[in-house]
Amino acid sequence: MFAVHVLLLFSLAHLSHSALQTCGDLLRPLNQLHPRSLEGDWALVAGTLSQLSLMEDFSQRGGATVSFSNNTDSITVTFKRSINSKNNCYYQSYNISLEGSSFTFDDGSSNATFIHTSCPDCILISFNGESGDLLYFYLFSRRRQLEEKEMEEFRRQVGCLKMPPPFVMNPANELCPEEGTSEAALE
Repeated sequence: MFAVHVLLLFSLAHLSHSALQTCGDLLRPLNQLHPRSLEGDWALVAGTLSQLSLMEDFSQRGGATVSFSNNTDSITVTFKRSINSKNNCYYQSYNISLEGSSFTFDDGSSNATFIHTSCPDCILISFNGESGDLLYFYLFSRRRQLEEKEMEEFRRQVGCLKMPPPFVMNPANELCPEEGTSEAALE
């Protein structure tokens, strides 16, 4: 009987802890990000945009990835993205400058902030457009599908921003092949 009470207390403590998370807690930027921890490919799991009218186009994506690479110890990193939309692959590459929990595109088009997430193999990025009137909020992971508790945390974060409900990518959809491979050349 004692074990049941202890288990119940731990369960209630966990629930009260998660219920006590404020929007400030849920949306806090990462303290410091090391470029090496970003390296590699990340699949888009879910995302939302501040303008509801753009969600239609966003939901038409078959899959998307971002990739970070840094060949030096500098704060300049190569940021590549691929988007599979209507069975066509689109690729873009940028140089970005990392500073703390944020990065800025070298062309000045937008900046982004890495937001804390409890998901161990995820990155959560908030992109702000140059004019500041459009916000993109994307959850990426090394996995294509997350556990429900990880998705629920993301939904709470989106709710704190008062953005439209997130669109969750279908993990069965194909991602674009790496740019420069023979498959990519056919696109």
